[in-house]
Amino acid sequence: MSSVTKKAAAAAAAAAEENIDRDNAHSAACNGLEIKEIPGSYGIPFISPIMDRLEYFYFKGQDNFFKTRIERYGSTVFRTNMPPGPFMASNPRVIAVLDAKSFPVLFDSSRIEKKDVLYGTYLPSTKLTGNYRICANLDPSEPNHAKIKQFLLNLLSSRKDQIIPAFRTSFVAPLFAKLESQITSNGQSDFNKLNDKFALEFLGDAYFGSSPSKTGLDLQSNATKWLFLQLAPLISKLIPFCFLEDLLLHTFPYPPFLVKSDYNALYSYFRSVGGGAVDNLATQAGLSREEAIHNLLYATIFNAYGGFKVLLPTILKWLAFSSSNTDLHARIAAEARSAVGGENGQLTITALEKMDLIRSVVYEALRIDPPVQFQYGHAKKDFILESHDAAFQVRKGEMIFGYQPFATTDSRVFGSDAREFVPDRFVGDNGRLLKYVWWSNGPETEDPTVGNKQCAGKDFVVLVARLFVAELFLRYDSFTAVVGKFLLGAQVTFTSVNKAKTKIA
Repeated sequence: MSSVTKKAAAAAAAAAEENIDRDNAHSAACNGLEIKEIPGSYGIPFISPIMDRLEYFYFKGQDNFFKTRIERYGSTVFRTNMPPGPFMASNPRVIAVLDAKSFPVLFDSSRIEKKDVLYGTYLPSTKLTGNYRICANLDPSEPNHAKIKQFLLNLLSSRKDQIIPAFRTSFVAPLFAKLESQITSNGQSDFNKLNDKFALEFLGDAYFGSSPSKTGLDLQSNATKWLFLQLAPLISKLIPFCFLEDLLLHTFPYPPFLVKSDYNALYSYFRSVGGGAVDNLATQAGLSREEAIHNLLYATIFNAYGGFKVLLPTILKWLAFSSSNTDLHARIAAEARSAVGGENGQLTITALEKMDLIRSVVYEALRIDPPVQFQYGHAKKDFILESHDAAFQVRKGEMIFGYQPFATTDSRVFGSDAREFVPDRFVGDNGRLLKYVWWSNGPETEDPTVGNKQCAGKDFVVLVARLFVAELFLRYDSFTAVVGKFLLGAQVTFTSVNKAKTKIA
């Protein structure tokens, strides 16, 4: 290409971007929005990020940290520092977007780059992932993103018929048997511990037809330690002395060698049981065997296992809260048993599709309490960002941060009960509100593709969550539980279960 042609192409691209910016400004004007300076401040370098971190984790807490700033600036879009800050993150500065109008910009690949932003303002060492940048840290514009994501999508598709049998055999049957035994002997049962144990068994069985225990391994502690080292900067209230905890968890990254043996144990398992998937599907996608195994490990342990450690206790939390003042348990049980009765007593996909209330309960839990609360991205170019009340100029390179629990409880979308758990909110919705459910890094009404960052296991996660609620109420009429908070999610301790008195219709 000649220098003249290159200059012409560059000029055309610049003109196109300028036209887009004018279009954005025109759109804001048409919506009656004034273009304003983004309110907020980053404060004094080094000192303010540390003070904001302490305020976020200890002095105010997550929700109040954002709520007080919304009130202070009169805006759901503002500048702030996000943890962990010094010395773990070199640049903690973000533009926060906290309403349902501004938040979706984070899914716009034409304006937002998702390179190395999975964890936010800090990035764990690639030594924790076999010296590879795994798919979750790749932007769709990077060539390897399409290869890895296609490999993962193909794996999930190839195992779709194994999910329900594996869930019943490796998760439901042993977990509920253990739960009932513990309640009988101890008067209570820690669901989180049982979930942590059997979720890993289920994932191995569902993905590869071979759970860790079938190979003589117990990988739960290996997986937990590996996850902890990456997520420690986001965790608080683990030890009672806040300043000591802040120093230990949020100031310096832990060296990867602390979990090297744990990661090697996980890798060995995936290399042995995932051989068939890797050899066939990875080759089709153009991936090396080693890179495919490391990505398979990450997707299974970090994304799926880490997600289920949070999601299933969260669903139980809301079901437990609802049990004392509504007939929700009875309604769910009746729906599940009626649907299964029409399938000769079998819980099938067809039966599950008839369970509208259960579907709605799962989506409502994902809306009000998403398992992944944060979204980050860098602006690819200058653009106009719109909230409900104003428009703002964002500059190229600035980091956008979204706190999902605020965006998905926006009263302008979900009404006056937006912050309440409404079990049947999505019954008969047909996508009107589902498009504002973004737990999967994209609207629930859209599908993951190699060209976007939506979770490859989106449909798998929703299916398993619906299966879990259905299985729970096929077995029990109701339950009671004590709910608390633990690390990044809910702690659920069952105190009673009432076995089903009515037979399947």
